[in-house]
Amino acid sequence: MNFTRRHVFGLMAAIGLLSGTASIAAAEALKIGSYPSNPPFEYKNESGTFEGFEVDIATEVAKRLGMTTEISDLGFQALFAATSSGRIDVAISSITITKERLASQSFTQPYYDSDMGIAVKKDSTLAAEGDLKDKIVGVLSGSTGDKWSKENQEKFGITEVKGYNAQQDMLMDLNAGRIDAAVSDIPGMQYAFLKMKDLEVKVRIKTGEQYGLMMTKDHPLLHRANDAITAMKKDGTLAAIHKKWFGTEPPAGSATVTELPIPTP
Repeated sequence: MNFTRRHVFGLMAAIGLLSGTASIAAAEALKIGSYPSNPPFEYKNESGTFEGFEVDIATEVAKRLGMTTEISDLGFQALFAATSSGRIDVAISSITITKERLASQSFTQPYYDSDMGIAVKKDSTLAAEGDLKDKIVGVLSGSTGDKWSKENQEKFGITEVKGYNAQQDMLMDLNAGRIDAAVSDIPGMQYAFLKMKDLEVKVRIKTGEQYGLMMTKDHPLLHRANDAITAMKKDGTLAAIHKKWFGTEPPAGSATVTELPIPTP
């Protein structure tokens, strides 16, 4: 009887250890969606792995939630349908927090401040918004650059607003002269122009834009993810991630270092 009992206890202990190991191995994944052509915010390296400023932020948030990450490669516009349907939990891709988006999505507090810009070839004479008259303007479909260009198309006499699914395609068309200008977020374009040296941002459009993690509306992890970002601001983790990808400390008082509330519609 004692022999049998010892074996039963041993078997139970072994099952317990195996269950614990399985639990660790099967840690829940935070499902993240991103489009892969937006350096330095997110892009795929030569091995096909996602890297970038927002990749590091989302990965650190998942770590602080006790979760792993599972990143899906999606077009920019597809991110909104993916969060709405629950296919992914979080979307990252320099997604500006807007009242329109807050009607159908949730966002954590912002962690980056950004303006938009008008980019052209360096030999272009375009120097102001009014110079977009009779021009073909490229935008990332579904972006705030898309929204701004369409809202101002009649005002500035823009001939056509041409949408793209990837920033790289848009900038290649700009470089080739297939479009006259591109309207997009300045940081991503400036990063691309380190290699595409014939292009530059000629006009800055002050927008007060801020980026946050976009999540399924009222996602159960929203507040915990937001708390993780608050902690990252307080302990300097976010500032360190900023310095890693932009080479500078974040500006004092910016969204990267200042605790902010969860945006509401």
